Amino acid sequence: MSRPRTALGVFVPAGLSDVADEARMLGDLSRSGAALFEIGAPAADPVLDGPVIASAYRQALRRGTDLARLQQTIERAAALAPTVVVAYWASLQQHGPSRFAARLAAAGACAVMVPDLPADQAVAWRQATGSVGLLAPALIPRQMPKEKLGAVAAAASGWLYAPASTGPTGYRGPLDTPALAQEVERLRATSTLPIVSGIGVSTPAKAAAVAPLVDAVIIGTPIVRALTTTPHNTPSMVAQFAAAVAARQVHHG
Repeated sequence: MSRPRTALGVFVPAGLSDVADEARMLGDLSRSGAALFEIGAPAADPVLDGPVIASAYRQALRRGTDLARLQQTIERAAALAPTVVVAYWASLQQHGPSRFAARLAAAGACAVMVPDLPADQAVAWRQATGSVGLLAPALIPRQMPKEKLGAVAAAASGWLYAPASTGPTGYRGPLDTPALAQEVERLRATSTLPIVSGIGVSTPAKAAAVAPLVDAVIIGTPIVRALTTTPHNTPSMVAQFAAAVAARQVHHG
């Protein structure tokens, strides 16, 4: 049986530009090959992110991006493609996890991933998301011990996120593809959930190397860098990544 084609996801911080410009940009990215969107909820202390995304978050916060503005971004993205929100635990604490989940669901999000979700909050968070029809995918650091992995995977829904590198977002060095392949095998032996990868997928060639291993590849920092420096180049960049991912589809007999 063939495995479904690997999807390309594109990460976009909410509130980098005004609503009209943002809507046009999301439409351009969708037409260029983004099959799903990850919308970043701007955070003052994005501890797992590198300087490019951290700077973009600061820019969005200076523009006054709040929960209502985040909802506007989600609404426009979700009208184009399945949309997952990436939010730090501090945002959930600020608004209240149940209220935060309800607002994002109302805006049309299909999932929320909290990369720094405390282990003792995972079950309660899955209940909060499940009650409003949201999925709760989990980010799985490569060094996560086996005894913890089972509990985290069991509390997750939608998919598991396996970082392609062990560095922060924006890592541009070489990828240890065999190590990622081993990690994906470990996750597939633990859970039946699809596997998504990103972080360190800084070029189309790296996306092509990762694509056969997983169910979706997420592109973040290269897109954010373009959005904040040469936004007119962003759609063509997405098209290059989409072509690279599409060229490396594999079939499982």
